[in-house]
Amino acid sequence: MKRRISFKKLLTKIAIVFGIIFGLFCLFIGTVYFGLWGALPSEKELKELSLYRASEFYDINNELIGKFYIENRQPIPLDSVPMHVRDALIATEDVRFYDHNGIDTRSLFRVVWKSILLQNKSSGGGSTLTQQLAKNLYKRKPFGIFTMPVAKTKEIFIARKLETVYDKETILALYLNSAPFSGNTHGIESASRKFFNKPTKELTVAEAATLVGTLKATTYYNPNKHPERSITRRNVVLDQMHKYNFITEEALQKHRVEPLEIDFASFDEQRGLAPYFREKLRQRMLTWCKENTNLLKQPNLYTSGLKIYTTIDKKMQEMAELATREHLEKLQDQFENEYGSKAPWKRTSDLFKRKVTTLEVYKKLKEKGYSEEAILDSLNVKRKMTVSRFGRRSKVRFSTLDSLEYYLRSLNTGTLIIGKDGAIKTWIGGVDFEHFKYDHVQSRRQVGSIFKPIVYTSALENGMSPCDYFSARQVSYENLNNWSPSNSGSKNEKYLNYSMTEALTQSINTVSVKVLEKTGISNTIQLAERLKISSELPEVPSLALGTGEMSIWEVAGAFSAYINEQKAATPHYLLRIENAQGKVLEKFDTPKPGKEAFSETTRQQMLAMMQNVVNKGTAKRIRSSYGLKNELAGKTGTTQSNKDAWFVGILPDLVTVTWVGHDDHRIGFKSTRLGQGANAALPITARLLQKMNKEPDFDPYTKSTFGSMSAEVSESMDCPPTKRDGFLKRLFTNPDKTKTKNYQKEGN
Repeated sequence: MKRRISFKKLLTKIAIVFGIIFGLFCLFIGTVYFGLWGALPSEKELKELSLYRASEFYDINNELIGKFYIENRQPIPLDSVPMHVRDALIATEDVRFYDHNGIDTRSLFRVVWKSILLQNKSSGGGSTLTQQLAKNLYKRKPFGIFTMPVAKTKEIFIARKLETVYDKETILALYLNSAPFSGNTHGIESASRKFFNKPTKELTVAEAATLVGTLKATTYYNPNKHPERSITRRNVVLDQMHKYNFITEEALQKHRVEPLEIDFASFDEQRGLAPYFREKLRQRMLTWCKENTNLLKQPNLYTSGLKIYTTIDKKMQEMAELATREHLEKLQDQFENEYGSKAPWKRTSDLFKRKVTTLEVYKKLKEKGYSEEAILDSLNVKRKMTVSRFGRRSKVRFSTLDSLEYYLRSLNTGTLIIGKDGAIKTWIGGVDFEHFKYDHVQSRRQVGSIFKPIVYTSALENGMSPCDYFSARQVSYENLNNWSPSNSGSKNEKYLNYSMTEALTQSINTVSVKVLEKTGISNTIQLAERLKISSELPEVPSLALGTGEMSIWEVAGAFSAYINEQKAATPHYLLRIENAQGKVLEKFDTPKPGKEAFSETTRQQMLAMMQNVVNKGTAKRIRSSYGLKNELAGKTGTTQSNKDAWFVGILPDLVTVTWVGHDDHRIGFKSTRLGQGANAALPITARLLQKMNKEPDFDPYTKSTFGSMSAEVSESMDCPPTKRDGFLKRLFTNPDKTKTKNYQKEGN
């Protein structure tokens, strides 16, 4: 009797425990269903998926520039997918796809029984294609130890809703267009074009099985990186197709022995107009979507159909990209020819040898214990690949070392064009986004002589005049380890003095250092800060020669002050964001400019001095070689050892900033003749203006004028460009002897 009572009590306790567990389970399911872990999509939202609501971004004239698709896919209709591709998917991922309602209870219990109770790792997956589609469409969010239970439960609910909203064929199409394949591709069409360089409709059975096989583990079974694993997995897919009668025994044996022939190519996502701007905008919009999440849902850049309006001028961007390509194709040939057989990118160079050791494939082979000779033999194996230069693609047979040499020789560039209020009109971050992801618009490089206008502006603000004269004589500064800056060129400057205007016009280094000395380094850096330059500038005399590093972004904003009432504008590109129905979600005001950085008199003087640079100085080839008659001010810049070439162009309503150089600081132009800013960077702006001058749409920019100088400013600049030392000074000065002195950092 006692045993019966004890057994009843035990059963009661077990029932209570199971009841509590079941209650907690139901409570958890309820919290997911009612959105405590994040709102579930409504049926209405799910219905909109069939419209493939890509977000679109437009230029200043409401012209479409590009779109952001779900996972950067290339969606195709189901009738463009061969039956053997669908069969491979269903046989491998969800053989009862046409029989269940989104949840395959049989498979689910099999996984629970084998995985949890029997600890059998070969139990397979329990998620249906519909559940996987839910996972693809709505990314999992972290909830600590509850991440997986919440995610799986959400996917079950979403899968059931998807099955209610769509028929099986539409679900299959949605899955095929959103599934993540190897190589960071999404959707069967992108994967087909990337790995086999053909559309989905041309895939063979073996190729279809290869791609479907990657779904299990996209990195592990990547057919380009791990071909042997990929073949093994492909054959598993073929076995599944045979098992479920999608292919015959004869077909199975035929396809199992087929070689894996990859024709690897990168399509779509890296190309198109303004790719560097596109990526900047994409990152900004992803952040915006996160910041604008409400209790109902989070905007999705790839599915919400947002309309993003920007300040970019599509036509100007197209012209700038064309001008860049035209110039750099010519410059690249000259760059390579000047180096000849001793170029630093050649295989015999130390630089190339060091670059080889940084390759991931080299490191992996080294870790596996291969000898140096064996590694280089492996890296020398040629295969078909697609290479590009300045947007032009070509198919070649290259080895890994060939590819490294090909891209190591490539010059790079960056250009930003802004209006006087900072609105970005053109953004070029590099020569080829597919292979050079680094965006030079916001990267920092030494600026060279384009910093001199800031030095001279500070000098004018501190009491100097455009007609103040400075000796061109070289000086050795004893307190700076006898640092002795010199001038380029072969001009006889004995006994010669330059006015400040002429010194800037001809970019005279010795004078610029003396102007900075008289002005004071701290005064000049304070002016740079008022011009919204945030980079840390070196507090050294070589600052006058542009040894500080700045970004194109900063330079453009700083120089806008010369056409924006002495106030530096903040470069910006967003105007407004609308939803798919055209409702404005957020409008972006023009950022407030900085405080007045200098006087109106100084502004007029500096504009006149920089116009002189274009008309008579280091930038005069914009007139002589390109025949441009636009009102234009500017400054060229070249850094030490010809590593960086710059040009800043100022029109009455636009600022253009261009940099040209090599990504690797160890590689510069071999000669100043080729690598100076006037030759390497200026022509991009010149070619662009030639194209703009032919288009009446750009007349507001190309035909505008700076306005006339005041009588006071005109008088302050009325002096000879140079003058010689007087007789007595020449008599008692030995021009061949270097003058020595201490440099006064804080002005005198």
